Amino acid sequence: MAKRILIIDDEETIQTVVRFGIRLAAGWEVITASSGSTGIATAQAERPDVILLDVMMPEMDGISTFKILQSHPETEQIPVILLTAKAQAAEQRQFDELGVSGVITKPFNSLNLPEQITKLLYWQ
Repeated sequence: MAKRILIIDDEETIQTVVRFGIRLAAGWEVITASSGSTGIATAQAERPDVILLDVMMPEMDGISTFKILQSHPETEQIPVILLTAKAQAAEQRQFDELGVSGVITKPFNSLNLPEQITKLLYWQ
């Protein structure tokens, strides 16, 4: 059965590239949201297999979005992988301490995303 991926990113270009790469490389379904609040509502309604979450977004950033997702019973078990242009060691430690399932740094090759997601989540 095809995986369902929710990408929460305020940049439409990133959404398009991710959707294209994941569909082409793995045939997975991709759902998109352009803000943290929309992403939370979408995650609660759609129950995706994984959420790809941009760290830097206006209004509600990725960290705040992640904390809210973790506080709701409907979404607390959904693995979250952060997408970030920041990959310094200090930030990486902060992300690990939050309990995210992984971090993928931008820029990335969208055709490699399914492989990266599979490795981070130990999917077969």
